[in-house]
Amino acid sequence: MYKYNDFDEAFVRERVAQFRAQVQRRIDGALTEDEFKPLRLMNGLYLQLHAYMLRVAVPYGTLNPGQMRQLAMLAERFDRGYGHFTTRQNIQYNWPKLQDVPDMLDALADVEMHAIQTSGNTIRNVTSDHFAGAAADEIEDPRPYAELLRQWSTDHPEFQFLPRKFKIAVTGAPNDRAVVRAHDIGLQIVKNDSGETGFKVIIGGGLGRTPMVGKVIRDFLPKADLLPYVEAIVSVYNLLGRRDNKYKARIKITVHENGLDKITRLVEARFVELRPHFQGADVALLERIAAQFAPPPLPEVGLGAFEQAFDSDPVFRAWVDSNVAEHRVPGHAIVTISLKAHGQTPGDATAEQMRVMADLAEAFGHHELRISHEQNVILPHVARADLYAIHARLRAAGLATANAGLISDIIACPGMDYCALATARSIPVAQQIATRFDALKLEHDIGPLKIKISGCINACGHHHVGHIGILGLDRAGVENYQITLGGTGTEDMVVGDRTGPGFAYDQIVPAIERIIATYLDQREAPEETFLDAYRRLGMAPFKAALYPVEKAHAA
Repeated sequence: MYKYNDFDEAFVRERVAQFRAQVQRRIDGALTEDEFKPLRLMNGLYLQLHAYMLRVAVPYGTLNPGQMRQLAMLAERFDRGYGHFTTRQNIQYNWPKLQDVPDMLDALADVEMHAIQTSGNTIRNVTSDHFAGAAADEIEDPRPYAELLRQWSTDHPEFQFLPRKFKIAVTGAPNDRAVVRAHDIGLQIVKNDSGETGFKVIIGGGLGRTPMVGKVIRDFLPKADLLPYVEAIVSVYNLLGRRDNKYKARIKITVHENGLDKITRLVEARFVELRPHFQGADVALLERIAAQFAPPPLPEVGLGAFEQAFDSDPVFRAWVDSNVAEHRVPGHAIVTISLKAHGQTPGDATAEQMRVMADLAEAFGHHELRISHEQNVILPHVARADLYAIHARLRAAGLATANAGLISDIIACPGMDYCALATARSIPVAQQIATRFDALKLEHDIGPLKIKISGCINACGHHHVGHIGILGLDRAGVENYQITLGGTGTEDMVVGDRTGPGFAYDQIVPAIERIIATYLDQREAPEETFLDAYRRLGMAPFKAALYPVEKAHAA
């Protein structure tokens, strides 16, 4: 993984010192909250419902054990003993005191971390496939390119005050685990007909109040052209993007209003202008960066006691079946550590749990951890022979829930429990769904199913691309939950279909039960997933189950 050089270290320390002075001016009253707001946002500090919230960047989701332990220390010393991992592969602290934030940032700098550009109308944390460098289907590790983009975009003088926030995701596999088509720029590593490796470039994706699937602007971009081409896109957006209405300021609206053909012409023209100015410096930098992402030595090893444990221990077997993925090296595996224990807050981890995960990465995982956009933690490189020992230690820490990709592995935004923008609760709904289906013992029978919950129209819970999406809204002071079906955030991204009128808070879980009962009753075989069944059946049987009064009235 990437290690700071002298410039990186000096840059981050200088930013902490600047912000320390700004915080002191706010505490002294020399700055009003309105004057302080743009300064704190540049350093990842939000003002939420009850307290400030600090969002810490985890670039492309990659951490080492020392960094995870430092995050645990921050949770204990400056927060309430836990952190919340987000769909941007970051971590948030919900209860810091303003006067403590500079000390938190200094502690982050000690382990080569920061909170720069995790908020504001700038280029945010670049995200990537959480299985990067390990996945069996991967063409190439996308993280060196994500790091190149991170360095280029950090404090870029032209792009600090864009029309709106800007998000970039990179994936190196044909099976998209980074939701690239829901980003302002999505980059997918591909091979052309000559066998050369480059990028498919996608622009104008996004969720929120106007969900749109990204459009391909370049089928194949040579790797050497990555930075000038991305800069050309952002430069064109910076000029054309609307600043009169923040709800129409994202690049997806710019592409929609101007048309892809016009945007493509402008980007290609700007690319021709910019390309000579790079003079190969970006390519040389990429080579230095890529050297730091060399895969760990993973010799082919035997399975040890794995097969015997798998055959004899049904709890371990269930965990392996759901939480362990194929690795590119035989005898190894990728482990998803679920932060979705039934009834718990999705994405939360205690300081002690963070230390356990750090210890496991050190002992078994070649000193690497990943944060997934699905709010779980990944051990990307483990020997299958070590899985039984890993499972035992996770189980003791409350981290061995065997539900990755199942109905209780729910993505949920903080909702009205924390967020000042939220109009409904998300966390309690997720908790109730998880505990209900755990009680029914249906989770593994249902099979792969992604539920995503947002507490407002901003869609931080990605509800539009959930197989079942739930959007909480305010209807005359009462929480009301809309349901969408059939969404997916993979390479064939689809925005879900709205079922109809929303449901009250105490009716949303029964509504989900009726959807699942319909699926189980009408699937062709146990192997037919919920998404496949919905695509075959369409909305009609699910709508009839959700709105039986309407059905009876029609009869």
